[in-house]
Amino acid sequence: MVHHPSPSLVHAPDVSAADLRRRLSITDHDLLLVRLYGSVIVHRLDEFVRHFYAWLELQPEFSHFFSDGERLSRVQRQQTEHWHDFFSGTLDDEYVARRRRIGDTHARIGLSLAAYLASVDVSLTILLDRMYDGRLEKQAYIDCQRAVTKMIHADTIVIVDAYTRMTQRTLTEQTRALMEMSTPVTQLWDSILVLPVVGIVDTPRANDIMTSSLRRIAETRAKVFIIDVSGVSVIDTAVANHILKVTHATRLMGCQSVLSGVSPIIARTMVELGIDVGSIETSATLRDALERAFRTIGVMVVPVPGTPTR
Repeated sequence: MVHHPSPSLVHAPDVSAADLRRRLSITDHDLLLVRLYGSVIVHRLDEFVRHFYAWLELQPEFSHFFSDGERLSRVQRQQTEHWHDFFSGTLDDEYVARRRRIGDTHARIGLSLAAYLASVDVSLTILLDRMYDGRLEKQAYIDCQRAVTKMIHADTIVIVDAYTRMTQRTLTEQTRALMEMSTPVTQLWDSILVLPVVGIVDTPRANDIMTSSLRRIAETRAKVFIIDVSGVSVIDTAVANHILKVTHATRLMGCQSVLSGVSPIIARTMVELGIDVGSIETSATLRDALERAFRTIGVMVVPVPGTPTR
């Protein structure tokens, strides 16, 4: 069964600077404190990078993402620029957009959220503990800690939100591709289409079958549409009703439907369920359905002399 990802997050508005200020109670004074703390440590960001990558080298992600020395140097430079940007103490939509690109990048390269969140915790420890030189008054230091933590939480919200959106978009595209592959409506002959249905038919897949079938009928002007259910694992009332809806819709478009691959077990099940299939043409095999389809469009298939036949 293919599950469709919820589109609610994908289509929800992006997090804005105003959202972050409201959610985290970030004030202009907090931003001033971020700039104040930045004046204490920003000239020592190379020290931060050394501490951070000493920790990162012990993590399983290091060899996967940073085995290339040139890439590692480039990422370290970008990280230094990241913290310069952070300690500028600016929280507007342009700043949020820059943080959103980080989340997109993390999702695109496949860095896990667990690894990112762990790095956030380590970064807080390095910035607020290891790199602090004690020059501020105690209360000022406490206030700076609180303000910097708020801003890091703001970054985390934006990056995780962007990461999740990118991941869901990718999942949606993959799901759509899988659904298209699971409903391969194929033109076997002029005016004849066939759809082999395999596996479980749930409501989302039934809707996709309906959409794909009607689109192909319109494109090809098909007169016969064969639905082969020999690969359907379970026939119940819901599945049967889904199939009935497809056949009724195709009839409205001037196309005759034939249900093939109806095994004795499927036939018995449908009878026991009391499902009315009197209006549907059925056949036990796909071959029988094809023969009926050829007769419907006025085509006679004859064997080539000397060719073995069954």
